[in-house]
Amino acid sequence: MRMTRRFVLPLLAALCATSAVQAQTGNWPTKPIRMIVPLAAGSAVDAAARVVTEKMGRNLGQAIVIENQPGAAGLIGAGAVAKAAPDGYTIGGFNDSIMTMVPHLNAKMPWDILKDFEPISLVATVEWGLVVPADAPLKTAADLIAAARKAPGVINYGSGGNGSPQHIAMALFASQAGLNMKHVPYKGATQAALGVAGKEVDAAFQGIATVNSLVKGGKLRLVGVTTARRLPQFPEVPTVSESGMPGFEFNSWFAMMAPAGTPSAIVHRLAAEVQKALADPEVREKLNAQGLTPRGTTPEELGTLTRAQYAKYGTLIKQNNITSE
Repeated sequence: MRMTRRFVLPLLAALCATSAVQAQTGNWPTKPIRMIVPLAAGSAVDAAARVVTEKMGRNLGQAIVIENQPGAAGLIGAGAVAKAAPDGYTIGGFNDSIMTMVPHLNAKMPWDILKDFEPISLVATVEWGLVVPADAPLKTAADLIAAARKAPGVINYGSGGNGSPQHIAMALFASQAGLNMKHVPYKGATQAALGVAGKEVDAAFQGIATVNSLVKGGKLRLVGVTTARRLPQFPEVPTVSESGMPGFEFNSWFAMMAPAGTPSAIVHRLAAEVQKALADPEVREKLNAQGLTPRGTTPEELGTLTRAQYAKYGTLIKQNNITSE
């Protein structure tokens, strides 16, 4: 396959960056690297992590082993990363809920995202959509709004837990539309998606990567996407903005973090390897097919983005009176 200039230049930059830090990291890595994903297997971040780390592992010559530790909206798994030895052999694969939403919903946080972690790279953004059971009468976001207004407190929605991005997305949607809807938290995004498919709940906002197979398999109906424009993968599905909630957009992150104190050379080597993996056309194609947009940043850029996102969601959560319930 002929590579375009768009992909060649990032690849060359990544190779140069990798060479520069390799001299500073000695023989690292000499054993497999553990990535803790504080989310359920099959979730959007989990799916993306498996694609990217498989390529990174091949390039590094050592496997990156995914370890799912879901529960408590990511607090437990993220805590395991924060407490791990800062030697480059334990890293985290987080969504931005764990990093910038959950901390505003818990009065007593066991860790500080701005102090207890070293940013590595924003890897991809997860595009999102509104799903309902396959045979539900709801066909658009406008239908959900109408149903919720007709029966306040009756329509319920599933999420991956209190403070999860599924929770925040629907809470923002309901608040902006003036709706009273019942929140049903599950133990993870995958379980919440299955809850909608099994008609345990009426609807949910979900990462496209999490529900892609259920939608294509006829178990769920995707009635809206939360992007600015319709997704190429689902051209017939309207945006939520054009079908009930003007201006409503939502996505989430897949970012890599390391325990605070991890040597800068290793952190930058990992970031360079992320860039190198994302420059591979096959990796990009797999991510795009799952509803993810490859990004790739320096550690410094991720640090800046995290601080900005942290402040943004702190304000939104307070303004919209979103609680952990």
